[in-house]
Amino acid sequence: MENKRVILAVALSFVVLLGWQFLFPPQPQQPAPIQQQSVTQNQNSNTASNGPVSNQFPDPITTTAIVSAKGTRLKVETPLYSAVINSQGGLLENFQLKRYKETIDPNSPDVDMVGENALNKAPMGLILNGIATWVNGVWAYEGNDLSLDGDKIGTLIFRGDVEGFRIERRLTFHADSYLIDEDVRVLNVSNPSGQGRLAFTTATKSLSSEDDQYNPTRIAWFGPEGLDTEDSRDDLKETGVSVTGALNWGAIDSNFFILALLPEFKEVTIKGKVQDDIFRLAAEKTVSLDKGIERKLACSYYFGPMDPVAMAKAPGDLGSAIDFGWFDIIAKPLTIALEWFNQYVHNYGISIILLTIAIKLLFWPLSQKSYKSMEQMKRLQPMVAKLREKYGDDKERLNKESMQLYKTYNVNPAGGCLPMVLQIPVFFGLYKALLGTVALRHADFITYLPFTDIIWLADLSAKDPLYITPIVMGATMFLQQKMTPSAGDPTQQKIMMLLPLVFTFMFLNFPAGLVVYWLVNNVLSIAQQWIITRKVKN
Repeated sequence: MENKRVILAVALSFVVLLGWQFLFPPQPQQPAPIQQQSVTQNQNSNTASNGPVSNQFPDPITTTAIVSAKGTRLKVETPLYSAVINSQGGLLENFQLKRYKETIDPNSPDVDMVGENALNKAPMGLILNGIATWVNGVWAYEGNDLSLDGDKIGTLIFRGDVEGFRIERRLTFHADSYLIDEDVRVLNVSNPSGQGRLAFTTATKSLSSEDDQYNPTRIAWFGPEGLDTEDSRDDLKETGVSVTGALNWGAIDSNFFILALLPEFKEVTIKGKVQDDIFRLAAEKTVSLDKGIERKLACSYYFGPMDPVAMAKAPGDLGSAIDFGWFDIIAKPLTIALEWFNQYVHNYGISIILLTIAIKLLFWPLSQKSYKSMEQMKRLQPMVAKLREKYGDDKERLNKESMQLYKTYNVNPAGGCLPMVLQIPVFFGLYKALLGTVALRHADFITYLPFTDIIWLADLSAKDPLYITPIVMGATMFLQQKMTPSAGDPTQQKIMMLLPLVFTFMFLNFPAGLVVYWLVNNVLSIAQQWIITRKVKN
């Protein structure tokens, strides 16, 4: 009875944890008040030391108007992406990822990291002292369309005169990387200002659906205090974020894609905001702009997938943007193991099954001990019931006699519970890994329902559209409950039998890859439990 209560407590705790994840996705950790402030016109003294800070991005003229009137489109082609840069200030018109599609349809467009509506917010526009340089400047360019492959690099140069400042932007593109490196030179020719603020910017459409609680688009930044994020759209629309310090990078990201600014200067202000449903980001630096003095600043851009291998080529520890929260230490090794299996079978569904088997083998001794303990507890139930009849009114004596009974028969009341507790972090680690691994985006397992042309498990990062796997998973959980030694308390039995229904409901909208894992794990557990039950009976 005591063992069953412990198992029931663990199971209910598991349901609470899963339900909390389902109904209330974890909110990002709030940064320290000294480092982040609400963005208002009045900044505190912490940011005042770096010059006045404002999160009010200048409202540029529509980029399309600039393009048609003045700009020349320069194309950049690499094996990883195709991009269009406009000569009017070096604006980024589009950035299409060749290895990622918008939908599972192979004929769907490539993912565009900018998006049509974001053009009006001038991605990669340079802002100087609040001046939208692509609007107020007269620009020329040096270079031609680039077609890069192998390990080649190519450079485009944009030169402009903007209200007394002479600006040169040198953009370097890499064939084998999603990085764009920029070097900027600013010369004050005739502007009376001796102090200035130079900001590198980017902008993009939302990288995920606004109501996608598992995959929010957010503003993120990384510095000495680690990773911080803000994914509340209401807050980003109303106040935005403004963070000043020795920050490595700032980014707009989701589970699968990221647009990052990686400034090479130490003290920087990262500002982010949502305007007209467009995410905007700036990395701003206060610089001395005395007349006749040329200033040099550098910043890199990363526009691409949240791929740890690709992000490892970026500076500033950009790979830290891939974060699985509390279970990061478990999720990342599981992700590596999943990729290892996939390099041999070339199917992520099969890779998940193999990973499930590997995890099951790892926990096999613990599970075996758990099932054996439950069977032993079942055999002791008649004796426990007699003790309850005899000492029902004396709880202290009942506990003492019960423990003596367990000791006599060498049974640990918690033996059936501890192995389950140890496996819960692994489950959540895998849950995070499957939810946030870009390799699983649009990865298929069984594309069509057998003997039909109905799309089924064509995207392991999305829910099962036919709800077959979660329903079968619920059935396997019900079978497990029937096989598990039952407690004498009818109320507890009813609660335990309701758990499969609760889990099935929660798993209906979980990524199919996670459901496949849990389903296979259940099948293996049923087989193991059947084997151990037979051994104990014999």
